[in-house]
Amino acid sequence: MKKELIILNLGRTPYGLAWDLQKKIFSLRLTEKISDVLILTEHEHVYTIGKSGSDNHLLAAQKELLNGNVELYHIDRGGDITYHGPGQLVGYPILNLSDYYQDIHKYLRDLEEVIIRTLSAYDIKAMRDPEYTGVWVGDEKIAAIGIKVSRWITMHGFALNVSNDLRYFDRIIPCGIFHKGVTTMEKITGRNFSINDVAETISQNFLEVFGCTWNSKINEEYISYIKKISEEKIECI
Repeated sequence: MKKELIILNLGRTPYGLAWDLQKKIFSLRLTEKISDVLILTEHEHVYTIGKSGSDNHLLAAQKELLNGNVELYHIDRGGDITYHGPGQLVGYPILNLSDYYQDIHKYLRDLEEVIIRTLSAYDIKAMRDPEYTGVWVGDEKIAAIGIKVSRWITMHGFALNVSNDLRYFDRIIPCGIFHKGVTTMEKITGRNFSINDVAETISQNFLEVFGCTWNSKINEEYISYIKKISEEKIECI
């Protein structure tokens, strides 16, 4: 039987708000008060450092970040430092992996597959790297992945570079990888992309790869429920 997936497209959100929402939905999923959820969003400029990350991979001084209106968060996902900002599509799947498989390695590969299929729809040939998690076009990373799994419930997820400003990556060593670059869909193709269009494509591929179903009426009912139980008013849902 296919699993029901709720898809929340938040538009552009500050990182802290989306992280708080993740944690609230995680608690609901853990207690089986809600189905699996895929949050899609863009963030305001922010750097996040995972549990295996190092402040040494942040090349900009804290004062420089504040002057440039860039936030910095130390968070509980795996991986090192990365950047999020406008023009980048970020996805946070909150799934009960026990309903799919108890295999974190396979989960990472499935997230990569979702992104590879999405890029293929826009005539971009992407691939995995056997050494590094993520999705690559040549030697340049186009999508980063960093997750947390607790009691087989997932948090955090992926970030696909659509049309974001790559200069923000110059202030960090992305994912702690010194010898590889980063790229965007726009840079590769020379075309403009709508974040919402890419979000629709990635949602469809997520449903296919994970074998989920989506129902608009059920989706709206769950969105209303999430807004009701949220302590903060989530205007963007």
